Amino acid sequence: MADADIERKSWDQPVDASFAQWMDTRVARLETRKYDWDALKFQADYDPKYRRAQMRYVGTGGTGVAKDVNTVPAGGFTFSTMVIPAGNIGPSHIHMDVEEIFFVIRGKMMVICEKDGETWETIVGERDLISVPPGVYRTEVNIGEEDALMCVMLGAPKPITPTYPPDSPLAKLKR
Repeated sequence: MADADIERKSWDQPVDASFAQWMDTRVARLETRKYDWDALKFQADYDPKYRRAQMRYVGTGGTGVAKDVNTVPAGGFTFSTMVIPAGNIGPSHIHMDVEEIFFVIRGKMMVICEKDGETWETIVGERDLISVPPGVYRTEVNIGEEDALMCVMLGAPKPITPTYPPDSPLAKLKR
């Protein structure tokens, strides 16, 4: 089999890069990140309570951002941080293809999950983690008095953009 026939993974060393050059592409430093308040701006434009920001580290996540060259290439998952201002909401949405993990670094979040008409909720705080399976709606509400900061990980290098409940006004918005 010729080299061109071998499928390259995002974590494979490029043939034209030294080991050091390749490893440099695998580092995402805080000093080179920036909050992207526009990734989900269409939601905040509908209602300011949905305003939040993504800071991408591995891949572009599930927010619908097509490309961000300032991330480590996604091989098996995406990873970002999310800032949700006090009182704001990550609206109900569903990922059908991947689990989504929220790890709270700072703040207090209420997470509401729904599947087949059943609802469940919990409060997660500093250093708590929740893993939401595919096919379960999830809503995140910052119930604290400060901005919440969470790590968000999705179990695919390019997850399908999530959808909203059919009765949600966000379901009708153009991205």
